[in-house]
Amino acid sequence: MSNQPTQQWGSRLGVILAVAGSAVGLGNFLRFPGNAAENGGGAFMIPYFLALVFLGIPVGWAEWAMGRYGGRKGFHSAPGIMGIWCKGAWGRYAGVLGVLIPLGVYFYYVLIESWCLYYFWKYCTGGIGLDAATDVQTVQVPKTHGFFGDVVGAAEHGALFTNGLHPVLVAFVITVVCNVWFVYRGLSKGIETVCKYAMPVMALLGIVILVRVLTLGAPAGTTGQTVNDGLGYLWNPNFDKLWDFKTWVAATGQIFFSLSVGFGVIINYASYMKKKDDVVLSGLTASATNEFFEVVLGGLITVTASVVFVGVLLTSQATGGSMSLGFKTLPMVFAQMPGGNLFGAAFFLILFLAAITSSLSMLQPTKAFFEEALGIDKVKSTTLVTVWGLLGNAFVLWYSKGLTALDTIDFWVGSFFIMVVATVQIIAFGWIFGLERGIQEAHEGAQLRIPKLFQFIIKYVSPVYLIVVIVGFCITNLPDSVKADGSIASGYWSKVLNDADTQRTWWFLLVTILGLVAITFVGARRWRAQGLDLDGQLPAKD
Repeated sequence: MSNQPTQQWGSRLGVILAVAGSAVGLGNFLRFPGNAAENGGGAFMIPYFLALVFLGIPVGWAEWAMGRYGGRKGFHSAPGIMGIWCKGAWGRYAGVLGVLIPLGVYFYYVLIESWCLYYFWKYCTGGIGLDAATDVQTVQVPKTHGFFGDVVGAAEHGALFTNGLHPVLVAFVITVVCNVWFVYRGLSKGIETVCKYAMPVMALLGIVILVRVLTLGAPAGTTGQTVNDGLGYLWNPNFDKLWDFKTWVAATGQIFFSLSVGFGVIINYASYMKKKDDVVLSGLTASATNEFFEVVLGGLITVTASVVFVGVLLTSQATGGSMSLGFKTLPMVFAQMPGGNLFGAAFFLILFLAAITSSLSMLQPTKAFFEEALGIDKVKSTTLVTVWGLLGNAFVLWYSKGLTALDTIDFWVGSFFIMVVATVQIIAFGWIFGLERGIQEAHEGAQLRIPKLFQFIIKYVSPVYLIVVIVGFCITNLPDSVKADGSIASGYWSKVLNDADTQRTWWFLLVTILGLVAITFVGARRWRAQGLDLDGQLPAKD
C-alpha cells in the first residue's frame, strides 16, 4: 500500500456533508431542471421518484456498506473493493469503471464549473448585455445562445485559443488550481472543510432566490403566466410522456448522476469510515440533503422562474442537454427580473460552489487509486491525477465544436457506465457476497435498520430494474430511429462509425481505460505480494 498514513474523516457530519457535496452539484441545478423541462415536467417526476426509491437509496446503502468493509480490508479504491465483493478478478477489473467514471466526468465537468465562475463574474460586473425591453424570441434567444456558444467555443475546434485566449480560460485555470489544492490537502483539511462551508452558503443563497421566485408577479411585457403556472408545469404530469421510455431512462440517469451512485465516489469515501460509523443513516441523510437541493431549490427556482418569464413553450423547448435551461434560458429571466444581475450572480455562485464540491469528489477516488495501486505518496498521486485530468480537460477544450467531445463522454461515462457499475455492485451485494452478510455489515453500528421491504428491493427489484433500464437505454439511444417527421435520427453506433469527432473521443476514452486497466494489473500484483485478501476470503479487520 501507500506509505501515506491512513486518512480519516474529521467527523461523521464531515463525511455526510462530503458525500452530500459530491451529490449536490450541477446535476441538481442544471441537469435536473433540464431533464424535467424536456420530459414533460410532472411526468418526469413519477419515474424520478420511483428510481429514487428502487435504485438510488438501495444502491447507495450497498455502496456505503461495501466501501466501509473494503476500507477495513485495506482498500480504498473501486477495483480493490469490488474485487472483494465480487470474489474474483473480474470484479476488480469491472471496478476500473469506478475509477474511469469520476475521472472521465471530471474531464468535462470542471469546464462547466469554470463556465459558472465566468458567468458569476460577468453578472458581478454588469451582466451579459441583455436588455429587458428587447423581444425574447427575435433578440434575447439568439443573444443568449450566441454568448453561450462563444464561452464554450462551440463554433470551431480550438475556438477558445484563436484570436487571443478567451477570458473563460482564466476562470478555467482558477477552477483547476482550487480543485487540485483542496484534493492535495486531503479528506479532513481539504474536501471536508470545503463542504462544511460551501453547503450552508449554497442553502442560504438558494432559499433567498427561491423566496424571490415564489413571490414573483406576472411581469409586464412577459408571458402573463404566473408562479402557479410554473409550479403546475413541474408537478402536473402529462401522462403521455410516461409511455416514452426515454423519460424513464432520463429519470434513472438523473438519480444516478445526482446522488453519485455508481460513481465510485461513495465507495471511496465510505472506505475511510470506522467499523461502528453508521452507514445506513448517513446514506439516507446524504440522499435527503441532495433531494432538498435538487427538487426544492434546483427544480422550483429554475423551472418556475423560466415559465413565469419566458413561458411554458420556451421552457419545454430548452433542450440540448443539461446546460440549455441554465445557461441559455435563465439569463433571459435575470434580464427581466428586478435586481436581475444580483440574482444572476447569486445563482451562478451557487452553481460554482455546487460544482466544486462535486469535482473534488471526482479527483479523490482516482488519487486514492493511484496511491493504492502504485504505492506512491500524495504528492506524486496528486501530480499524476492533475496531469491526467488536464489532458482530458485539454482534449474537451480543444475539440469543442458542437460540444461533441463533451456530449460523447457524458453519454457513455456520465450515463451508461454509471448504470453498469451500479448493476455490478447491487448484484455483488445481494447475490455474490450474499444479502444476509451484506445487510449484517451495513447494520454494524447502525441506529437505523434497513427495512425488510428494502432488503427485498435490493436483492430482487433493483437488479431487474437496472437490467431493464440498461436494455431500454441501448434500444433507445444506440440504433438509428425514425422521427415523427419521417427523418432519420442518427443513433450513437452510427456516430461512432461515421462521425470523426465521436471516433476521436472514443479513442481517447479507450486509451484512458487501457491505462487504468494496466495500473489495476500492477496494483493486483502488489496487493498479492503484500498478502492482502483480493477475493474476499478472509474476514475484515476490526
